[in-house]
Amino acid sequence: MATGVYKPQIRVFEFADLSMKFDRHTDNENVDFVILSDDWTKSVHLQSDRAVEFHNEGQMHYRVRTPKFGRSLAYHSPSCDVLVGGAGNEVFRINIDQGRFMTPLATQGSGVNVVRVNPAHQLFGFGMEDGGVEFWDPRVRTRIGSLPSHVGGQDGAAPEVSSLAFRQDGLGMAVGTASGHVLLYDLRQARPWQIKDQRFGLPVKTLEWLEPSRGVHIEAPEARVLSADARSIKLWGATSGKPFTAIEPPAAVNDVCVVPDSGLLLVAGEASELQSFFIPQLGPAPKWASFLENLTEEMETTSQQHSVYDDYKFVVPRELEALGLSHLVGTKVLKPYMHGFFVDLRLYERAKAIANPFAYEEYKMRRVEEKLAEARESRIRATTKLPKVNRALAQRLLSLQKAEEDGEKRAGGRQRKKAKAAAQTAGAVLEDSRFRDMFADPDFEVNVEADEFKQLHTTSTKRQQKEAARRRDEGDSSDEE
Repeated sequence: MATGVYKPQIRVFEFADLSMKFDRHTDNENVDFVILSDDWTKSVHLQSDRAVEFHNEGQMHYRVRTPKFGRSLAYHSPSCDVLVGGAGNEVFRINIDQGRFMTPLATQGSGVNVVRVNPAHQLFGFGMEDGGVEFWDPRVRTRIGSLPSHVGGQDGAAPEVSSLAFRQDGLGMAVGTASGHVLLYDLRQARPWQIKDQRFGLPVKTLEWLEPSRGVHIEAPEARVLSADARSIKLWGATSGKPFTAIEPPAAVNDVCVVPDSGLLLVAGEASELQSFFIPQLGPAPKWASFLENLTEEMETTSQQHSVYDDYKFVVPRELEALGLSHLVGTKVLKPYMHGFFVDLRLYERAKAIANPFAYEEYKMRRVEEKLAEARESRIRATTKLPKVNRALAQRLLSLQKAEEDGEKRAGGRQRKKAKAAAQTAGAVLEDSRFRDMFADPDFEVNVEADEFKQLHTTSTKRQQKEAARRRDEGDSSDEE
């Protein structure tokens, strides 16, 4: 069961189906709630408008208002009393067997922030606004003792008690303060045996005792304490105080619930969904979430596979010969794998440096050439991008257009008219969409070595032959010199 805003509502989740069973809206925000029965069918809810609502499985059964605003709620099953601590020094008692208010318990503080009932001997524990803790015997309804605060605040005053949790053995008690400190007490002693600081200076909202039986399959050495404030959830040893782990959820934490006899944590925070964290070292996954065990095993296997060859380099036999390491085949230095070997990365780097000592210099020269090429390309210049197909034809058509532009400078003449007509024809071929494939599709590539092309373009063929002969003559003359 979970409660929250906006809008104020109660949601009940079915673990067997891993889904929400139903939700129920209320008039005001819930401050605290307690489940009265073994299942979810009976519950009592403390609201922000001083109302205490009793709900059954179908609807809100009864509603009553307390004289002062409440802050915490607890249920004492032997006497059927609902205890409500709040802004005043009184703890109100609502007896659900008789259906009426009973005589309140008057404390010596100015306000009661937390109300808890010891699960072993039903001792009442009240966390006070002035920083102390008062203990009441439910049989005689009198105050039997108190513990002062052993942590000082910033202004010298004792910080308020923000959370309280009794251990299952009835002797241990954890107290959380508004300054972010957690104090562990033995009820037989007046001073704490352990003081832990959350390091964020925020009020401790949740405290849980995690007994060694939760992690018996990994032999937990001691009981652990779970303490949570708005920023983080920390687990640490109750006896040694050594940190076990810490979790910083993405949303601010309001409450933490540990699923009994498992390592699953359910976190209620400033988010629309409940956050869940599974810690296998605390205990196994619940039966209704047994798939978590398989997920964690797969994650462990994957992480191991990724880390086995992190410091190795895969090489093929050809690379081994180039590096001069082929004589190491069959030794422990090379690990056969598929069509090659795994070699230690440090050995690979050393062999590569020996095989090609000028590799770094070549790399620098290559990088300098690439930078110079990039600088040349970045210069502003008028360039015409020629197509990949029929590049020579496109170049000839562009030269015809350029010749027509140069002909405009000459006045009159038959040559100007011929150049203009040729330029118009060339422009039509280059710009007309009907001829687009001729410069894009390789099937339209002109084969200048074909006999058909040479028969149709005898002039260009002769010109090319003369140009080739001229180049040969120039080469011969240069050789003679």
